[in-house]
Amino acid sequence: MSVEIDILNGDASWPIAEPLHQAVWGPHMIADKPWAHVKWAHADLRVLIETPEDGLVCHVGIYFRTATWNGQKVHIGGIGGVCTREDRRGRGYATMAIDAAVHTMRANEAVRFALLFCEPHNAPFYAARSWLPFEGEVYCEQPEGRIRFTHMPPYVFNIVRAPTLGTIDLCGLPW
Repeated sequence: MSVEIDILNGDASWPIAEPLHQAVWGPHMIADKPWAHVKWAHADLRVLIETPEDGLVCHVGIYFRTATWNGQKVHIGGIGGVCTREDRRGRGYATMAIDAAVHTMRANEAVRFALLFCEPHNAPFYAARSWLPFEGEVYCEQPEGRIRFTHMPPYVFNIVRAPTLGTIDLCGLPW
């Protein structure tokens, strides 16, 4: 099996990623989710996994942000918009894409830790890949102003450190 992993500019690669994203996270798929109304940030970079047989099979958005943790500025990375074609799940594509995203964040020497949000049923997947639950509070921006983000639990990944308590302010939209 031949797999191609590309890491591309977020905005420029959106036309490639959008059909997969809509198939997995389109309005009809998320209408009943507590986070259906959330305004999300655009990815800075995208990990795209393609196979010759199937085309695009997996996507992970990569985000870079100067946020605050307990009131101190900190440069963090994030992943979001993780999606794999339904008929290609269970083949390791998401793991490969997340590993590529983490490797990309590590290459940015300013990043101290990574952050993601996931639905509870996906928590074991991320825990098996060394993501830790963040037990503190997370704040972000939304069109109505600054809010505490409680729609999905946050998880952190150790780049230089992995804080699991305290307050994180994303200083922008969530991912």
